[in-house]
Amino acid sequence: MIVDQFVDVAIKNGELADLDRIYVTNRMLDLLGWSEKRAVAVSATADRLGMLDQLTELAVESGVIGTALAEREIWQSKVMDLFVPSPSELNAEFWELYERSPRAATDYFYKISCASDYIKTRSIAKNIEYRVETAYGELEMTINLSKPEKDPKQIALEKMMKTVAYPVCALCVENEGYAGRMDFPARTNHRIVRMRVEDEEWGLQYSPYAYYEEHCIFLSAEHRPMVIERDTFARLVAITAQFPDYFVGSNADLPIVGGSILSHDHYQGGGHTFAMAKAPVHKDFPAYSWATFPNVTIEIVKWPMSVIRLRSASATEIVEAADVLMQKWRNYSDASVEILAYSGEERHNTITPIASRCDSLFELSLVLRNNRRTTEHPDGLFHPHQELHHIKKENIGLIEVMGLAVLPPRLKPELEEVALYLLDQPNTMADYHREWADRLKRDGVFDAGTVEHFLQQEVGKVFMQVLMDAGVFKDTPDGIRAFDRFMKLVVETEELANEDK
Repeated sequence: MIVDQFVDVAIKNGELADLDRIYVTNRMLDLLGWSEKRAVAVSATADRLGMLDQLTELAVESGVIGTALAEREIWQSKVMDLFVPSPSELNAEFWELYERSPRAATDYFYKISCASDYIKTRSIAKNIEYRVETAYGELEMTINLSKPEKDPKQIALEKMMKTVAYPVCALCVENEGYAGRMDFPARTNHRIVRMRVEDEEWGLQYSPYAYYEEHCIFLSAEHRPMVIERDTFARLVAITAQFPDYFVGSNADLPIVGGSILSHDHYQGGGHTFAMAKAPVHKDFPAYSWATFPNVTIEIVKWPMSVIRLRSASATEIVEAADVLMQKWRNYSDASVEILAYSGEERHNTITPIASRCDSLFELSLVLRNNRRTTEHPDGLFHPHQELHHIKKENIGLIEVMGLAVLPPRLKPELEEVALYLLDQPNTMADYHREWADRLKRDGVFDAGTVEHFLQQEVGKVFMQVLMDAGVFKDTPDGIRAFDRFMKLVVETEELANEDK
């Protein structure tokens, strides 16, 4: 019967000891609302997650849960939790494997996170992904279709719920094992690896709706706001020392240029290599020599956004150099390229930092950001400009900064209508695509067999322009000169300050 077969798979995969068979079987019967086993055959085409779906339907039939999406996910999370090691067991195994190699430890944790359906591999597979070659390398495009939309029943149930302030946010360590609610995701099968980062308690988990390989999150055990400061650089470098196979980066700490969750200090990382990491040194900049930090190399990256890349064998020196650059940038203004550090008391300048290892060297990429708004650009001067909002209006966070576009799900049906419009076929294309589509129709070369690929490439060009809009020093002669002025100011004033001491 289906419960026996589901347990058999877990034992075969090494997720469950045979001695636990009866115990877990009885726990599953209880979750199904059954007092005894029932002879229910497994669907002939069902894999493990297909079996989980079938079990979920049986729970609905038994009246244990309703049909709302959240109820199903809460129930499935409880089932899969039966096959996941407890937090103490998982942490013990992780750090024992870590002694062999960091790679062995993360492979173990990642495999469990996928097998337990915590990482929603089936949903992620629905995303539309492709690459576009540009003057700045191969940009990655993702139309995000992984997160399911709430159904009307769930929305109605949410309205009836009392406000609950636990866990405080979706990143707090208190999420581990939390059953979930109609308005809060199920986390029964969620696990966090505990770790020390610069004498603080932190955690490592994977992202349920990953955008790239081994998309993980490093989170503070303390619920506190995100801040980009010297300690941020120190923690990022320390994490790459512990996990040299992973990059790790932080969203900026200001609205418009920051991420979606600024209330909880956290970083994103993983095993993916982004286009920005592959980008070469910009040939139009001199080789900066910084006597204050002789063991730190400084490069300006050929990238649509303004990126300073630091490399050093010394963790201490690279952190100190990054802090000096940040302090200079926070107070830097250059009206000739519309950069203002403050509007009254409101600060505009910050940094999106990304750390990684390059052989034996530490690497820190500092992406200069500014969240100033103007009358002409009320959503942000260094933000996707309005003529691009039909494709991308949302904030440019860490992942986009590095060259991976996370585009809204509305684009899938909308671009299908744009394709029909380009082919002069009946369509319901949104008006906000019309100016762009008319230009494509006038200048493009495509037919029914190539229009989809053609549109993908054109969306990639829009994303490249999005990144160019977000760059504070443009990759133009004027922008290059302005960027060079800033770099020389940093290097020269720091050396003069040291001479005066």
